[in-house]
Amino acid sequence: MKKLALDVGDKTIGVAVSDALSITAQGVTTIERIGIRKDAGKVMEYINELGCDTVVIGLPKRLDGTDSPQTEKVYEFKTMLENKMRSSGMGNIAIEFYDERLTTVMAEKVLIEADVSRGKRKKVIDKQAAVLILQGYLDSLSGQ
Repeated sequence: MKKLALDVGDKTIGVAVSDALSITAQGVTTIERIGIRKDAGKVMEYINELGCDTVVIGLPKRLDGTDSPQTEKVYEFKTMLENKMRSSGMGNIAIEFYDERLTTVMAEKVLIEADVSRGKRKKVIDKQAAVLILQGYLDSLSGQ
C-alpha cells in the first residue's frame, strides 16, 4: 500500500505519496490552510483518492531535539486528523511522525540546484519537503 506524507506549516501543507511498493516518494500538491478541520478533511480526501494505509507527518523538532511552538501545532493537527478519521471509519490507517529537522532547508537547496525561480520555489517548497520526509521514512523502513 501507498504511504502519504505531510509537511504541516502555518500557511500550507505539503503532500507527497509513495509508489505502491513504498520505494520512492513523489510530490502531490500543496494544500492552502483554511482551518484545522477543513485541512484534515482535505488530507482525508487524498488518503482515499490515493489509496494510502499510512500517513507520515513531519515533526518539526528543534536541532537539540526539543519541541518548538510549531511542534505543538503539528501534534494538534495529528489529533484532529485522527479524530476525523476515526469518526469517518478510517481509524485503521496508521499515522506516524517522522523527524523533519532541516527538510525545508534541504528542499530549498534541491530547488535552487534545479534552477527553480524564487517565486516558484515558494509555491512548491512544502511539497518538496514532504517528498524528503517521505523518502527518509521509506529509507528507514528498508533499513530495518
